[in-house]
Amino acid sequence: MDPFEFVEPTAAELALIEVEQPLIDAELAWLEAEEACGAAIEVGTSGLLDWQRLRNRERAVIRETLGYVATRLRRSPVSLRAA
Repeated sequence: MDPFEFVEPTAAELALIEVEQPLIDAELAWLEAEEACGAAIEVGTSGLLDWQRLRNRERAVIRETLGYVATRLRRSPVSLRAA
């Protein structure tokens, strides 16, 4: 099999991506807020709204991460005990 050959994702792989999508979206929004904050700092126009937006996006990432982990734990047949 050619390692560069495109293979369609399986239904199981698509389902995992769908479960993870809210976390991916939250992380992208956080990245955009960080970039906007950095750009505002560079030009000297950083304000309270920029920092509030960044903190809100950070909280959204935390919330989505916890939701993603909870979903994965509910679906996982593996024991939670460490090896």
